[in-house]
Amino acid sequence: MNKIPVSLSNRHIHLKKEDVKTLFGKDDLTYKSDLSQPGQFACEEQVVIVGPKGSIDKVRILGPVRPDSQVEILTGDCFKLGIMAPIRESGKIEGTPGCKLVGPAGEVELSNGVIVASRHIHMSEDDAKQFGVKDKDIVKVKIGGDRGLVFENVLVRVSPKFALDMHIDSEEGNAAGVDRKGGEGEIVK
Repeated sequence: MNKIPVSLSNRHIHLKKEDVKTLFGKDDLTYKSDLSQPGQFACEEQVVIVGPKGSIDKVRILGPVRPDSQVEILTGDCFKLGIMAPIRESGKIEGTPGCKLVGPAGEVELSNGVIVASRHIHMSEDDAKQFGVKDKDIVKVKIGGDRGLVFENVLVRVSPKFALDMHIDSEEGNAAGVDRKGGEGEIVK
């Protein structure tokens, strides 16, 4: 097996428990559907992201809750919101800009946590051995097709909890001709 499934990720938000309570007036998130990674799910809950220049409505929350709230936006969203978010690995929010989140029960002002997620591949330890890579490696991934291209600077993330899947955002997917049904890629040296 040398092909890697490729999935698209749109803008979304991960919340800590206290922010769930403030935004929605309840302790738990409402399950909507499973995501590609075990234990991860889309929630029914949505909020508005507010920046200095504009806002984006109906941004999906992903569960489960995390230790810190984090907002993952697209590069194009940076201009609409007026927030110049850096490209970062999920969870690496130190020194990032913040924003306001508006929910049905309240508002949260985040002092940091807004990023454009770096493209990455989730792999189990067995997958990593098979592909000859290790956690935190940076690789190139070729996507074929009419709009095929090679993505550089793809972060490899290895954990026994992960299922094999490359995540690119919807802007990157549009550029490569990958639709919501997903696609396939291969690591190239």
